[in-house]
Amino acid sequence: MSGRLLGQRVIVLGASSGIGLAVAREVLREGAEVLVVSSQISRIEKALEHLGSKAQGCALDLLDERAIERFFATSGAFDHLVYTAGDALQIGALSGIDLPAARSAFDVRYWGALAAAKHGARHIRPGGSITFTTGIAAMRPQSGWVLGASVCGAMEALTRALAVELAPLRVNAVSPGVTATNLWADMAPAQRKQMFDDVGDALLVGRVGSAEDIAAAYLFLMTSGFATGQAYIVDGGALLI
Repeated sequence: MSGRLLGQRVIVLGASSGIGLAVAREVLREGAEVLVVSSQISRIEKALEHLGSKAQGCALDLLDERAIERFFATSGAFDHLVYTAGDALQIGALSGIDLPAARSAFDVRYWGALAAAKHGARHIRPGGSITFTTGIAAMRPQSGWVLGASVCGAMEALTRALAVELAPLRVNAVSPGVTATNLWADMAPAQRKQMFDDVGDALLVGRVGSAEDIAAAYLFLMTSGFATGQAYIVDGGALLI
């Protein structure tokens, strides 16, 4: 533990698994208190088993703005808000997109993030930050990624706009490449492994990312007092190939 966040308090929305859980683990190692938040109490309880007694947890419906407002009204002052919540990706050709279903792709990833910033920002102590989650699909979308790229692009624009709107509060985002997390849980295990192998072999670093790789970027953005309005890319070199 280097203590970069010693004495600080961090709220991680979407922390029950994957990148969010890895971020929670890292901020604990840096000396911070952490409150992990997810939609299901059972998932929170499982996360707390991994994080230990220094972490706290709370269930919250990120589709309910009033619930988000109540949560921040009672959570007390804190230093950093991290938003990693997101449901399963909707991948498919444009011709097959159902527009009412497509709108739901923005519900947790964009509207939930916006509501969290709206109601959480006023409780963040001076010198604190908000860190969102986007993805490199905003810059290099693949075929079938119309919705994914759109959400990622919206998050990058939101990050820049809020960095101006909420200054001097710092607002950034982390933009991961392909990362081995439960985001891909809907794929068959053999198909998922093959995809990770194929993508990893093509990357400059020779592998796909881990949740811990990406969590390091959130730590940097929380502790770097001169970074704001940025989408920090952690992609194993994907944008260069």
